[in-house]
Amino acid sequence: MAKLLRILGRSLALLLGGSIALLSIAWGALALWYQLPGGGVVRVLGAALWVALALMLFVLAIRHRPWPSLCGYVLMYALLLAWWATIRPSSQREWADDVSRQLAGEVHGNVVVLRNVRDFAWRSDSDYDARWETQSYELDHLVSADAVLSHWGNGAIAHAMISFGFDDGRHLVFSVEIRKRRGQEFSSIGGFFKDFETTLIAAPENDLIRVRTNVRGEDDYLYPLAISRATMRALFLSYVETANQWANTPAFYNTVTSNCATVVYRMARHLGLGLPLDTRLLLTGYLPGYLYRIGVLDHRLTLQQWNEQARITDRARASAPGEDFSRAIRAPLR
Repeated sequence: MAKLLRILGRSLALLLGGSIALLSIAWGALALWYQLPGGGVVRVLGAALWVALALMLFVLAIRHRPWPSLCGYVLMYALLLAWWATIRPSSQREWADDVSRQLAGEVHGNVVVLRNVRDFAWRSDSDYDARWETQSYELDHLVSADAVLSHWGNGAIAHAMISFGFDDGRHLVFSVEIRKRRGQEFSSIGGFFKDFETTLIAAPENDLIRVRTNVRGEDDYLYPLAISRATMRALFLSYVETANQWANTPAFYNTVTSNCATVVYRMARHLGLGLPLDTRLLLTGYLPGYLYRIGVLDHRLTLQQWNEQARITDRARASAPGEDFSRAIRAPLR
């Protein structure tokens, strides 16, 4: 029995060690693929060479003397990590037009002045009138905050935004997004490998929501948040603080740790709201369930009723040019 247990223990240890080794080899190959300087051929050769050397060392470790081979792999991996640590985010790239400017703001008592508020008129993803503006907002006139979820195919994943409403009818949406280089496409895997910087966009709903529903064919939902004005104000100011931080110190986007939901979660935690961690912060398509759990969605409706009522896609697409877009998408809601 003792011998059987020893054999089983060795087998489990080998299985665990082999799994860790394969994951580390795969991570190194992807890191080289996404960040090795040079064109596609150089990146393919670099990743392939890494895999070949790593597998050769592990074969030698199994068939001959293990320790020199394992020490060689540890050294190789340490050199890779040292190189990885030198890769820093930048604000100096050839950015796509819609993320070409960084939001920044100044707070003067009750008034917030935002620079580089985006206000594009979209006809398609490649046909638009580009406008960047400086706008002022009085926090005493802040009256609402809505969570906006935009789905693009997978029900478990959605892009999360927060829209703030003012008593003069204006709405300003904040959206944490990747800062794409010109011609670059989003990749969730690339988001693990420093392939994107992150940016904060502030724009009216007629830009940030309409481009998703009417141009990109996404399916959007709007959930009014049951939070106090003091909390709205603090969250608005947290967005301004984050914008200034990223304007001064660029940051990488990360698919898990620094995305559209986790950034807002950290802001809310910083405000002392005591929010629990939850897998729905990553599976953002299920975020309404999380909001309902913590009481941010009014419990006078069930979660199913909220989901049915929150869908604004059809109303957004039916809105006429020149119509008050924010009023149009809210008409049945309030």
